[in-house]
Amino acid sequence: MKFFDYFSLIKFSHTIFALPFALLGYFLALHTQGFSFDAMLLLFVILCMVFARSAAMAFNRYSDYHIDKKNERTKNREIPSGKISPRSALIFTILHSAFFVITTWFINPLCFYLSPVALLVILGYSYTKRFTYLCHFVLGIGLSLSPIGAYIAVTGYFSLLPILFSLIVFTWTAGFDILYALQDEEFDRNESLLSIPAVFGRRGAMRISVVTHSITAILVIIAGYFAEFNFLYWIGAVLFIGLLVAQHRLIKPHDISKINIAFGTTNGIASVVFAACAIGSFYVR
Repeated sequence: MKFFDYFSLIKFSHTIFALPFALLGYFLALHTQGFSFDAMLLLFVILCMVFARSAAMAFNRYSDYHIDKKNERTKNREIPSGKISPRSALIFTILHSAFFVITTWFINPLCFYLSPVALLVILGYSYTKRFTYLCHFVLGIGLSLSPIGAYIAVTGYFSLLPILFSLIVFTWTAGFDILYALQDEEFDRNESLLSIPAVFGRRGAMRISVVTHSITAILVIIAGYFAEFNFLYWIGAVLFIGLLVAQHRLIKPHDISKINIAFGTTNGIASVVFAACAIGSFYVR
């Protein structure tokens, strides 16, 4: 069915990476700034996440479909396989981009004014592989907008603590995307596409990912001390950092067969556990 083809096109299940951090940003604003819970505002935050991410994924598939046709790993995706036409994917992108901007209008002026900037980042990422191997970090910027965006939705202004959590998402995302790109190292090099694995090789890319995730771990600790979180946050922090270590242990320079477990399962659990513990720490004393 076409409905499920679109769900597959945007990899809806991967919303689990950023959505928990958006919820963390929302509840962080309530807890630290004294705002009251607003169910409608929370719904708008979730809708913004869904619309923005759907637009970004659909546009990524649209912009890359001619490349995906050549790649053995991606040739069966919805557009190359003919399940969804490029035109339909582009219309889907435009509609969800519009839904995102319209939803921000109902939140507050700052979110509305910043919505085109957010779209520029998350849609522009799709072309970065053509000219920079730092594309993984551009993706990190896109996902890092989730906690600070949700915080601004509640408060209408920036603050240091949500920016720290955005930096956590930024480095965490870039680190695991570098590992995910290991699958296409040879293909990217042959097609003159830029990625850290294609430029620095498998071992070099894995080292860069380790350094990036080490920074993530440090930021998790800094955020915990800065905000004086309680024991529940630190349980989540230990589990999150432990899962970062686990994904690196699953992938070897000579064996990347477990990369989907490391990328999807490990990171999905990490985001949910960490955000749940951080949010829970606001209410458990």
